[in-house]
Amino acid sequence: MSSKKHFVVIGSGFSGLSAACELAHQGHQVTVVEKNESAGGRASVFRDKGFTFDMGPSWYWMPDVFEWFFERYGSSVDQQYQLQRLDPGYRVIFDAETTTDIPASLDDLHALFESIEPGSSPKLKVFLDDAAYKYKVGMQDLVFRPCHSVMEFADRRLLTSLFKIQLFTSLQKEVRSKFKDDKLRKLLEFPVYFLGALPSNTPALYSILNYADLVLGTWYPQGGMGKIVDGMVSVARSMGVDFRFHAAATRIENSNGKVTGVRVGDELIHCDGVVAAADYHHVEQQLLSEDVRNYNEPYWGKKTFAPSSLIFYLGMEGQLDNLLHHNLFFDRSFEQFADEIYTHPRWPEDPLFYTCVPSKTDATVAPEGHENMFILIPVAPGLKETPALKEKYYQQIMDRLEAHCGHSIRDRVVVKHDFAYSDFVGRYNSFKGNAYGLANTLFQTAVFKPRMRNNKLSNLFYAGQLTVPGPGVPPSIISGNVAAGELMKAVSA
Repeated sequence: MSSKKHFVVIGSGFSGLSAACELAHQGHQVTVVEKNESAGGRASVFRDKGFTFDMGPSWYWMPDVFEWFFERYGSSVDQQYQLQRLDPGYRVIFDAETTTDIPASLDDLHALFESIEPGSSPKLKVFLDDAAYKYKVGMQDLVFRPCHSVMEFADRRLLTSLFKIQLFTSLQKEVRSKFKDDKLRKLLEFPVYFLGALPSNTPALYSILNYADLVLGTWYPQGGMGKIVDGMVSVARSMGVDFRFHAAATRIENSNGKVTGVRVGDELIHCDGVVAAADYHHVEQQLLSEDVRNYNEPYWGKKTFAPSSLIFYLGMEGQLDNLLHHNLFFDRSFEQFADEIYTHPRWPEDPLFYTCVPSKTDATVAPEGHENMFILIPVAPGLKETPALKEKYYQQIMDRLEAHCGHSIRDRVVVKHDFAYSDFVGRYNSFKGNAYGLANTLFQTAVFKPRMRNNKLSNLFYAGQLTVPGPGVPPSIISGNVAAGELMKAVSA
């Protein structure tokens, strides 16, 4: 492209920041408009009484994607933040008597599997080797495709790969054909349970999450996940990207099949194209006139969404015993959990939950002698909360945490905040208050996801967890990069 263009990016989450960097890297003027007070989207940060809380993502997986991103723009992860691999990666509480720590070492992981289910170590090697192949194919051949058409996949080598990566076999079938012990099955199935769908409805392709978890490892950027956002913003600003905060887009103006500008309050920002990295449903239903939308309201109503969440951010005096940085409480029925989120959506009776205590790794996120805790309860999307309901679950989880830790917790809490359905909707315009985007079912994978390209406006593209490649921090970073590239192709055509 010979001439410099002006592009607007709506939203400054990971996909929006990635899109802005790519557009600026190619020599264009970029304006990012963000409705909230700071960049990061769901990865926002807030501080209270000396505690620093990551509001959203807390798992750092797929470190190669972050390295690729920063190196693309002349920087590096090491220049932006200090990264530490966690060992153990996380703790799983299966019941009052059984707590299992997941080691970073593959040899130790094999020994752990063997100790739980004799004879399972060779099967784990086969499972992870298959997952490694899927990860390689996925990263090289799939995730950087815009998925405008099935014809993108119509070469013999890639079609062969699609069968080898088990796109048409369920993850549940793959896991349960190899492992008989219920604890091992839970360990391998939990990423899709928590992030999207039933393992029986999820392609075995998504064992790539197990590869990311168990082989590539669980990492932590010192200072918290917000340091990734800070690094991306720094890179963007070094290339001239203009950020406007407290600047909610209210309309995408168009004429003759093209976007002409983005309205922010009374101001119209004229531009040559847009990457909409805000909630896809919100952009279509609120910022576009009906005649230029890709999808109508019934379309969204039929999609299967990943869970929403009820979250508690707690700062407390003293130390918490028997907890690591990441802790998964699988001490209740997985089957009931699945039924309450996916099959018959309702508020759970006795939920599974996750708690993150980053102060176990990072002294900077809490005052000296204090702990920083984040508790997340996955719940079905679309369930509206009440103060009484939030307090009920808080007390219920505190009972279980205190029993596990072996000491009181409630009377040590000095900071307490919560975040639920209404907050996801209010802060992020999140459809049904979803926390993670679309579930990773077969018919919501690749070309079956909401399209990245607007079919009516040639210079409008979407990025983020509701389009390709899918939910999660690394996929969102990739999504922004791909959307930016497709936009530049479109305006130069």
